[in-house]
Amino acid sequence: MTDQTPQQKYQVRFDWGVAGFTVLAPQADVVILVDVLPTDAPLQLPDTAAHVMTAGLTDRTAVAEWVLARQAEKGDRFSVAVVAAGAARADGNIRFAVEDLLAAGAVIDALIGLGIDHCSPEAAAASAAFVGLKQAARHLVSASESGQQLVALGREAEVRAAAQLDVSSEVAASTGFAARS
Repeated sequence: MTDQTPQQKYQVRFDWGVAGFTVLAPQADVVILVDVLPTDAPLQLPDTAAHVMTAGLTDRTAVAEWVLARQAEKGDRFSVAVVAAGAARADGNIRFAVEDLLAAGAVIDALIGLGIDHCSPEAAAASAAFVGLKQAARHLVSASESGQQLVALGREAEVRAAAQLDVSSEVAASTGFAARS
């Protein structure tokens, strides 16, 4: 493909890792990074003019409400790039992290619920994955590869806490990322 911004015409977009961030961030008002169960070093992201924040299952509604408020302030569409971090494999390639897919889909579902629903096919699919698996989300997060790694390291409470839905009303700017917030 030669088009480097295939999701640009959509208000809500979704992609994975640093490569996804690099493609989506330049055309976004906000980038929402999703790394539910970090098991390795934080993503090292390039600088961007977009506001960068983090989100997960616990604060998905608060983040969506923040986006809606910024859209109202702007008086026009507020473009949102949701980027799932994934996890690094031993060879440095990205590993699909189901917990990040579910949380990204949860954030997108919350945006849709507030009327921010002009989604790319990628964002719509992530949302559908969350909606279809919502009742199993807690189990899937704890049973995921990342969840099992953290449980083996004695971090079971962290895994349980990250798997809760809408328990936080706080919205956080990114920390631990090499990006401006």
